[in-house]
Amino acid sequence: MLEPTYQADVVIVGAGIAGLSAAHRLNSAGVTTAVLEAAPCAGGRMATEKVDGFRLDRVGQLLSTAYPELRLTPGLDALVLRPFTPGVLLHSDGRRHRAGAPANAGGARGALHAVRALASAPRSAAGAVRSVPRGTAPLGTAVDQARLGTALTRIAGTPVERLLARPELPAGQALAARGVPARTIDGFLRPLLAALLCDPELTTSSRCADLALHAFARGRLCVPEGGAEVLPELLARTLPPGTLHTGVRVTSVSTTSVATAEHGEIRCRAVLLATDARTAADLLPGLRVPDFHPVTVVHHTTDEVPGTGASLLLDADRGRPVAHTAVVSEVDPTRAPAGRSLVSSTVLGRPPADLDTAVRTHLSRLYGTSTRRWETLAVHHTPEAVPAMRPPHDLRRPVRLMAGLYVCGDHRDTSTVQGALHSAHRAASAVLRDLGATGSMHLADPPRSIPRAA
Repeated sequence: MLEPTYQADVVIVGAGIAGLSAAHRLNSAGVTTAVLEAAPCAGGRMATEKVDGFRLDRVGQLLSTAYPELRLTPGLDALVLRPFTPGVLLHSDGRRHRAGAPANAGGARGALHAVRALASAPRSAAGAVRSVPRGTAPLGTAVDQARLGTALTRIAGTPVERLLARPELPAGQALAARGVPARTIDGFLRPLLAALLCDPELTTSSRCADLALHAFARGRLCVPEGGAEVLPELLARTLPPGTLHTGVRVTSVSTTSVATAEHGEIRCRAVLLATDARTAADLLPGLRVPDFHPVTVVHHTTDEVPGTGASLLLDADRGRPVAHTAVVSEVDPTRAPAGRSLVSSTVLGRPPADLDTAVRTHLSRLYGTSTRRWETLAVHHTPEAVPAMRPPHDLRRPVRLMAGLYVCGDHRDTSTVQGALHSAHRAASAVLRDLGATGSMHLADPPRSIPRAA
């Protein structure tokens, strides 16, 4: 039981990756923290359901090996990233076109190759990539491909600060204004950005889209080995004992204390809200609640491996309902038991009433195989999965509300894992500046007065 008289330097409300990573940074600076989570376990939206040996992500956000905070965040040293095959597969007009780089090419050069050259492969019954005339490829003509290649190469080498200083428009309008042909936008950039930002209409701020393309051009799309829950699990496991407390509902906050439903008041020197945007606004009326992109992830299993390998398969035709899909067990074998394949597919926006039938029908077209014998393992619908980032969007929204009161999360930065971790980095730095602390301010109140959460 939490003792109401206990004083921590900083109380963090919310044990998603933002709150947990902020706790690591503060503890590393000698500042004691207490992380309070209302749910029975840490992780927030980065949750993974386990069903009969399968690991099924609830939201399924893609990561990039180019995300700086995955390398900079304390506690993630043991994180293993499983990359997709370089580039992506685009399904268009009944064919799949590989827009990918050689396995030994990465970074900007790999991205340039991915968009300039559409690899051809013989047609096969196993569902391999079909070769098509260059003029019918989703990326358009050779000139269109060269323009996009030049643009991606340029964006890969542009410092983030310069990207953030660009004029801001909705992403679709910005791409058109830069002279990117409509065929290239619809055939490649729209499905790619839909996968990265969950926004197939390209209403997202062009600055956020530029950051997503920057990461795509510099790194590899990937997933964490073992499921999305591995990130918060690693962060929680490596915090000092007694730091994390689950099943604790915070009812109000101030600059010097939080009130909880179960354990009364907990006094502190500062409070950091690391919840989702709506919960943060409930605790601090006046905080803006953004719109959200709903996401539905449908997981199927089959004993017949679709012939797309470890590629991310995008629907360039916008045929609905599936925006992108992958045989995730080919990317990360730990996500399925031996002899079974796990196919995870993402539906953006409001799902249709006949979701499973519609998804199976669409997947049959995308993979070029029958899906009648596929078994549905789970359907995860998250209405407020990803905060919308429509312009004007402040990618560096203030994390310091006043001395002693701070807020972080993907709604204060970009709606990505990188954004959540970066906002936590900014918030922890602001707390440390205000506290001016090089060690615990409450040496008389050791952490053992809060028993370790079960």
